[in-house]
Amino acid sequence: MRWRPTARGVGMVVLGLAVMAAATAIGSTDLLVLGAIPVLAAAAGCALLVVELARGRRRGHEVRRTVRPDPVHAGRIAEVEVEVTGHRAEQLRLREQAATELSGGRPLRARVSRTDDRIRLRYQVLAGRRGRWTMGPLTVTRTDPFGVASIRGALGVEQDLSVWPDVEELPVPRTLLLAEPDRAVTGAHSPGSDDAALREYQVGDDLRRVHWPSSARRGSLLVRTDEHAGVRTASVLLDPSPEGEALEWSIRMAASAAIALQAAGHPTRLLTDGPHPGTGDRTALLDATVDLVGQPDRDAADRSLLAQIRTVEGTDGGVGLVVAVLGPQHPTLRAALAGLSTARPCWAIVRGTGEEATATARDLLRAGWRTVQVEVGADLTATWLSLGSVA
Repeated sequence: MRWRPTARGVGMVVLGLAVMAAATAIGSTDLLVLGAIPVLAAAAGCALLVVELARGRRRGHEVRRTVRPDPVHAGRIAEVEVEVTGHRAEQLRLREQAATELSGGRPLRARVSRTDDRIRLRYQVLAGRRGRWTMGPLTVTRTDPFGVASIRGALGVEQDLSVWPDVEELPVPRTLLLAEPDRAVTGAHSPGSDDAALREYQVGDDLRRVHWPSSARRGSLLVRTDEHAGVRTASVLLDPSPEGEALEWSIRMAASAAIALQAAGHPTRLLTDGPHPGTGDRTALLDATVDLVGQPDRDAADRSLLAQIRTVEGTDGGVGLVVAVLGPQHPTLRAALAGLSTARPCWAIVRGTGEEATATARDLLRAGWRTVQVEVGADLTATWLSLGSVA
């Protein structure tokens, strides 16, 4: 809490002291009493403010913040409602705080409604960027009845709002999906280890779904990821790039591709250098992108991409579809990526137009990848559909 006098309070004290000084100089008792009145009023106001503060702390106030939708896509508006309840809550002067990425650096304008022991604020935020951004705590200001002093402090706690990337609903043409286009969209059977898509065993998995032959070869437990044998899995690889436009475009492209494949009926995972991969439904895929940051260090970025390649090699039975959103890669990483296409259908979206980006696209194309090379900021749908025109 921060206490400070108001302009009125300072004026009252200064005026009162000046009158008291003049009264002392001329020896007027009546004038001395008159000058003491505003000083005493200021002191009484401060005392009442302290009492009110102590009473408020004893009785407390409850803050509830609701955001819809949460998470929200970048570029979209979210509706926020903050409700404060408690003793004389309707008399509080409140101001909400939000990260610049939500407020645009401008004060939030809220619609306020007050009822007995309740105050409600409603306002909108515009999600400017992908990420996790804070709202709150409320700033509450209390003023004494005479308006001579105020106390400002925080009420409630911070709350995070997750912002997903702005994705596009990409079409999945029948001629684009797999090497067996006529049957792919319907979850066609594809060759593999016991016709099953496999992943690492997790605590709680049904042991009846453990694939023992593959587990023996791998040296660790693998389980079937889908009850429908033969549904081809899809892995979307995202090469970490430095912060900036290239990173955000790559995340949008990778997330849009993953959602399209998942919607087409393929168990899909989004592999990144984030804290957890995206595996499952649309929400899980998008959640995996919220906390992603760039890798300005090239060695760290290379290690991350190599780890993603090894994850694909060890868990998809050698037949899963691979989609990679890549920046320019040096020869070692190009060779590792090329090895994925031995048995799998592989697609690559290579961003950039420099010499190394061109070499990356050329080497992957020679290794059997469907490859398209685009500039950062290219239209996502056009980029996606251009994969279908690659021989």
